[in-house]
This record gives sequence, structure tokens and C-alpha cells, in this order.
Amino acid sequence: MNRRHALTLVASAATLASLAQTGAMAQTAAPIGDAEMKHAAATKMVGTLSLATSRVAAAKATDDIVKQFAGWEVAEQETIGDILKSMEMSADAAQGALMPPTESETEAALDAAGKAELTKLTGETGAAFDKAYVSAQLDGHKKLLQIQEDYLKVGKVREHLSVAKLGRGMVKEHIDHLEMLKTHLA
Repeated sequence: MNRRHALTLVASAATLASLAQTGAMAQTAAPIGDAEMKHAAATKMVGTLSLATSRVAAAKATDDIVKQFAGWEVAEQETIGDILKSMEMSADAAQGALMPPTESETEAALDAAGKAELTKLTGETGAAFDKAYVSAQLDGHKKLLQIQEDYLKVGKVREHLSVAKLGRGMVKEHIDHLEMLKTHLA
């Protein structure tokens, strides 16, 4: 056996050992507790309303920048919703394809207050709609930020902590963007 084959075998063995260790670590992940369930439920609740209102705004907004933000928010909330949903499934059910919630799934996930807010927003038109949408998004993003920060203080599960950390950063950026949009529309 030449040296190249020997090195390849050693590298392959090391890779397999590393993969085996990673699999073993994944199987011993911390159990999901009350903090994780509360975090996921609260994030989904506020995020679902953001998704529903942003889907409306992507079609109805009159300001091009507001319409663009709404499109970004739809893409983000569909992704976050898919991630949170997949975290409830077994690891072998994971897939790379994005499975965004349908309109009926989104509407069914809204609570009474969310449905009322969505109805109120869809009744607006023109510049009043744009302002109402930005204001609702700003309020919702402030709630989302608080949800992430609260969970980061008590969370124990790596995957949930990672989602909260990423979410917190994106939400802070969106709050800044929404503040600029609010000024732009004034």
C-alpha cells in the first residue's frame, strides 16, 4: 500500500469517526421544555400575523419601498415558520425544500386579536394602508424582539437558542428599517 492510499484511509476513518460522534451528539440533545414550547408558540403567533399582513401588503401597498419590505417579510416569515414547524418533527423528517404555510393554514393559526387586526388592515387603502401596515409591523417586531430576548435568558436547547439569536438580529434590523419607513411615509 502506498502512502497516498494510507493517508486516504486514515482521513476516511477520521471523517467516519467524526460523523459518528456528531450523530451521537445529536441523539442526546436536550429535551424540549416549557421555555422552548412557550418561545416557539409566541414566535409563531406574532410571526403568523406578520406573514398574513405582509402577504396582503405585498399585493396592496402603494409605496414601492413598503411593497418591497412586505415581500422580504413574507419570505422571512415563511422560512421561520417552516423552521419552527420542522423543529417539532423528528430529525429524519427534515428536508431542504421550503414548505411555507398556505393561506388557510395561516388564517387558522391566527388568534381572534390577529384576525381582527388583519381585517382592520385589509379595510385600509392607499397611503393609509401603507402607514397602518408599517405601524403594525413595527409593533409586531418589537413584540418578536422581546420574545427572543426573554427566551435567550432562560433557554436550554441549542437549536432553539440558535433560532432566537438569529431571529433577534434580523428583528433588530427590521425595526430600524421600519422606523425609516415610518419616517419616509410621514
